[in-house]
Amino acid sequence: MEQPEELHCSFCGRNSREVTSLIAGKGAYMCDICVQNSVDILRKNAQKAGVQTDISSLPKPSEIKKQLDQFVIGQDQPKEVLSVAVYNHYKRIQAEDFVSPFDDVDIEKSNILLLGPTGTGKTLLAQTLARILDVPFAIADATTLTEAGYVGDDVESIIVNLLQNADYNVERAERGIIYVDEIDKLTRKSDSASITRDVSGEGVQQGLLKMLEGTVAGIPPKGGRKHPEQPLIYVNTRNILFICGGAFDGLEKIIARRKRPTTIGFTAGAADTVEEHTGLLRFVEPDDLVKFGFIPEFIGRLPVVTALDPLSDEAMLDILTNPKNALVKQYQKLLLLEGIQLEFDTDALQAIVVRAKQRKTGARGLRGVMEEVMNPIMYRLPDQREVRLCRITKAVVTDGAQPILSTADDRQNADRPNLSA
Repeated sequence: MEQPEELHCSFCGRNSREVTSLIAGKGAYMCDICVQNSVDILRKNAQKAGVQTDISSLPKPSEIKKQLDQFVIGQDQPKEVLSVAVYNHYKRIQAEDFVSPFDDVDIEKSNILLLGPTGTGKTLLAQTLARILDVPFAIADATTLTEAGYVGDDVESIIVNLLQNADYNVERAERGIIYVDEIDKLTRKSDSASITRDVSGEGVQQGLLKMLEGTVAGIPPKGGRKHPEQPLIYVNTRNILFICGGAFDGLEKIIARRKRPTTIGFTAGAADTVEEHTGLLRFVEPDDLVKFGFIPEFIGRLPVVTALDPLSDEAMLDILTNPKNALVKQYQKLLLLEGIQLEFDTDALQAIVVRAKQRKTGARGLRGVMEEVMNPIMYRLPDQREVRLCRITKAVVTDGAQPILSTADDRQNADRPNLSA
């Protein structure tokens, strides 16, 4: 049977170029969009008939935190804040179909602001949430946003990834979560000496105000800039939870200045000094963020503020070995593909931590040091077919010495302690 030149959906009329797939029936076709809409209609009808989602099936805050603990070391307080916020987001969605004496009470969302130095796990927390949640999730980069009319991304573009992750199901996207990274790069720069217009600072903050609070945003289906002849998809952001994160470098100086006591006169006692360190971020107040460069209206739409602590030596050592995606485990898996078992001495791991701390980039410094240590070794090992064990000692990390290599015969006779990471 000869196929027509161009197929159309028998329900909505879209052609094959406008949809992802067409399902063929007896003399009719149905596109994937109509299939999804049909599923949504059936679900709504089931809810109207009395079938409601049991809140006991939702992941509890303790369960969410337990899963975060498998990938992120430490940071218990931020993880608890995120777990509660996500749990309440689930319950807030359920409340729309829940019959109770408080039907006239609207539960407002509480957007979250994450503070913390680089490499402490802000983005990792968001990425891990994306794995364990059953709602659409997207990560947006605030550094690419500009005011409307300038080269860059419109503020509405942060909804595009969420819509794509929801398979263009607008209803699902309207109940998703968005993590906006590098939010601290949107501070006002009006006090700078530059004579050019600041198109990525305060103007973007103002553009995000209604989106954080709740508005109907017109989204280009394929992303990019909007133009008059382009059809738009309209998404209501009222039920979208926004999590904003940034390093906020320099904010600790503002907090320390506020916490220092003021003394006047020659006879006044010496004022207690407040050391400027990133641990002060936990004492942040809205006025500190305003002085940092955010407009008050923007801060008011992020009521939940939590700070991540700088990583201690013990935490960085745990990051190397304990999480599911620990760096040591990654390299062990790489060498195991060559039939080689990789082991690290404890003092070697401690030496890696010391070198990483000197880089002042948090956990990201660990990967840089591991690459420097392992690259020469991984360059030579594939040529040594007889090697079955590679042991990394402290001298390998500090002095560039050769690792201890053992063959299958050596391993049978070796009498050494088990120092596997």
